[in-house]
Formats: sequence, structure tokens, C-alpha cells
Amino acid sequence: MTKRGALAFGGAGPNVVALGGGHGLAATLKALRRVTDQITAVVGVADDGGSSGRLREEYGVLPPGDLRMALAALCGDDTWGRTWSKVVQHRFGGSGDLAGHSLGNLLIYALWEQTKDPVVGLDWVGALLEAQGRVLPCSTVPLQIIADVEGLDPANVEHVSIVRGQEAVATTPGTIVGIRLEPADAPVCLAAIEAVERADVIVLGPGSWYTSVVPHLLLPDLAAAITNSSAKRIVVLNLDPSSDTEMSGLSVDRHLMVLMDLVPGLALDAVIADPRHVDDLSALTASCARIGAELVLNTLTYPRGTRPGEHDPDRLAVAIGSVI
Repeated sequence: MTKRGALAFGGAGPNVVALGGGHGLAATLKALRRVTDQITAVVGVADDGGSSGRLREEYGVLPPGDLRMALAALCGDDTWGRTWSKVVQHRFGGSGDLAGHSLGNLLIYALWEQTKDPVVGLDWVGALLEAQGRVLPCSTVPLQIIADVEGLDPANVEHVSIVRGQEAVATTPGTIVGIRLEPADAPVCLAAIEAVERADVIVLGPGSWYTSVVPHLLLPDLAAAITNSSAKRIVVLNLDPSSDTEMSGLSVDRHLMVLMDLVPGLALDAVIADPRHVDDLSALTASCARIGAELVLNTLTYPRGTRPGEHDPDRLAVAIGSVI
């Protein structure tokens, strides 16, 4: 196969692995395309809503939605890339059986049926799109996020309720005090472990903290690979923490501490944040100093207030590039 997309690797630039899911990971991948041509996305597979949830429930497959978004983010800026990025993101309307399904989700599922292998299937989709990098699932089985949540019982605010499923956890109005995955012994995607072990740089975030960023650290083998890696480890913080229902009321500094509490041996080299979206800069600075991480402050929003809450890939690329 010629050098078209995810089946052909090599090239210049550092080898970067980005972990996450949804729009946050997509923003990171778009930024990384401006920094290097050696990119691997390791994507969460706990989605249980929408088109992904329907395919997961009906066929027992990995939820393809976040994988699709990562592939679309890695499409090039030429006519081919822009066209295919829009095609795989296309969502069917109407009220029939296809209503609400994304074409990209169906394409990924079709390649999984053909290849009988989730990694090979994703590589073939990447090749078709001429994706400028590789997309891998964090696990080879669908995951369920389980959260222990306080504050859901108005008669007893200290009562801990169990909330199941990514969609429910992402929208819970309570305070998350514990998080785990089912199955507890879920197998990690070996290709993802190998990518982390080869990486020069590892990037976590931005994204919904408990449902997009944290799940990777709840897989023991993947967390160990990240912890033991000699790569530079970077965390990108969210622009508008108040919009993340899961972390409602918690400071930007606490977002960072959640990761450190989950994996005490995790060392970070840099934390990237937009100073205009940090509620307590002194606390964040102190936390970064305590764990030995460089705090990189850059404007990360789109110019003139357009697309609020979203990272500008160009500005995020400058921030990441300054670290690596």
C-alpha cells in the first residue's frame, strides 16, 4: 500500500500519543497535525449514547463515535481531507432506522465486520480517509463507567449513589467521589500500549474529565505504561471548567489533582492552560511546582470570542510546540 493514511507510518517530528475522547481529543489532534506527522490517538470506548450506544447495544461492538471523531480530526486540510471529514461526520435525519446514525460510525462498523479486528478495521478507515495519524481504542471491549456520587439524595446530601454509564455520569448534578470501569479486568488494546511505549510525547486532555480523560488511567496496564514511559507527559486543561458538569464547582487546580490522586506515581512534565480560564492561578502554579511540572500559559481560545469554550488548534499547537 502506498503512503496514504493510517497504514503507512514514519516521517518527521516527534512521536506523539494523545489520549482522550470526544471534542477535546479532536482539538488536540488538530493541533498536533501542525506539530508532527507521527500521531497516535488512544480513544475511550465507554460511550453509551446516541448512534454509538445503539450500535453497541445491538451488535455488542465498541462504540465508534469518539473513534470516528478522532479520525475526522486527523483528516488533511486538502480537498480530499476536508471532504471525507465532513462525510464521516454526516448524520442521517428523518425518522427511519438510519435516523441519528453517523455515516462514519456505520463505516467503522462495516470495516470491523469485514476484518474481524477492531485495530485493523480502524487502520483501513484511516487509510481511506488519508488520516494523518493512527486511531486506536484504549480497550478491545466496550467499557462502562461507574461513578460514586454524593448529593443526589436531597434528604441526605452525604449519601453516596452509584451512577452507571458514560452519558449518566457526564450529566450527573452530584459530586463524583469515586470512579471505576466495568469490566474491572478489561483487556487493554496491545497496540495502544506499544504506541505509548514508543512515544516521545504523551498528551492527556482536554475534555470531560471523568468520562474522557480519566478512563485511560483506570486501565492498570495503560496507566502503568504511561507512568513508566520516558516520554514527556503533557496535560491540557479545559477552557471553561464550569461547563464540565462532572467537575462542577471544582477548581482548575482540582482537575489536575484528580489525575494525581488516581495515579500517585504519575509524573507530569507540563500543564497547558489559558490564564483567562484559570480561577485560581496561584493554586494551579503551586500544584504544578509541587509535582514538578512546568505551567505553560497561553491564549488558547479562538480570536474575537468566536466558538467560545473550544480550543483554537493553531494556538494550542503553539503551546504544545513550545513544550516538545
